[in-house]
Amino acid sequence: MSDDSGYFRGAGGVVWEMKLPLSGDMAEQLIKGYLTRVNADGTDYVQPDAEGSTEPEQPPAANASKAMWVGYAHRVHGVRIDDAEALTKNDLMELYGSKG
Repeated sequence: MSDDSGYFRGAGGVVWEMKLPLSGDMAEQLIKGYLTRVNADGTDYVQPDAEGSTEPEQPPAANASKAMWVGYAHRVHGVRIDDAEALTKNDLMELYGSKG
């Protein structure tokens, strides 16, 4: 793999090598959780700056895109992507945003 590409797993577990940065559509699929970045062998990819981090993921900002909220609900709260997509951004913020 060259420095300007990465590996991503999609539906069905297929791993593809894709040029970085991802196109707008592919980036949105990654944000929502339809794609997952992996190593060439399909194992979990860990970003170098995220290693050892024990901080829980915080909810996106109120002005973040709906895609960011869908991905957050999926990754952090285990919501099925299709179920999260069916909600409005305001619903996602109300259900999964910070309560404080």
